[in-house]
Amino acid sequence: MPITPQEGQEPLGAGPLSLAKIAARGFLSLFRPQSSLPRGTNVALKVDVTSSDTLREKRVPRGQVETHRWPVLHAGTTPEVDLARWDLTLFGAVTSPVTFDWTQFRGLPKTAVFADMHCVTRWSKLNNTWEGVLVREVMKHVELDPKAKFVVAHAEHGFTTNLPLEDFFGDDCLFAWSHDGEALEPDHGWPLRLVVPRLYAWKSAKWLRGIEFLDHDEPGFWEQNGYHNHGDPWKEERFW
Repeated sequence: MPITPQEGQEPLGAGPLSLAKIAARGFLSLFRPQSSLPRGTNVALKVDVTSSDTLREKRVPRGQVETHRWPVLHAGTTPEVDLARWDLTLFGAVTSPVTFDWTQFRGLPKTAVFADMHCVTRWSKLNNTWEGVLVREVMKHVELDPKAKFVVAHAEHGFTTNLPLEDFFGDDCLFAWSHDGEALEPDHGWPLRLVVPRLYAWKSAKWLRGIEFLDHDEPGFWEQNGYHNHGDPWKEERFW
């Protein structure tokens, strides 16, 4: 099955994107100069958690340009998902693996998170309201081995991306099924997307199917193909 990269990633087999490549693909037409877009644009929706990065005086990291659209960047086809067969499994360095079907997962306490999104291809989309289940809520249902230090997110088509536990456990990190009051579109990760606002958007894996806990770091697909292992937009951790 083809591997489908996330926002800010090139088709299979290609190297890191440059601005020249982005321009050649017409992506720069998606960008607008940084605007006076007001804080809290989406907070007509009830917000439970506000990402600390939205409180920065300057919310667009160096090297980024604000967009008011939401670019779709992935290679291959968007997966077709049958919710009757869908599940999410937490496994690896845990006492016992835990699997949720769609009904069980949607029955967990939901939370709305207000956060910004930064893509390694240099666009930033501010004022997003995500709805889903906080990571810390899901973790109430699994007993973690003390040796666990890292996470690998597993998505449809075999895509993986890695995170340190401290990033995965961020207060604003969640498993999201909704964006700005609407169900996620399939191109943006429906039915479930991991959202890690503090890191570049490729770490927020679309079409999530599993979370693996490890006692060692294990770079994901794009981390093995030139993308930075960590991906902090405020440090411009784009590529190796």
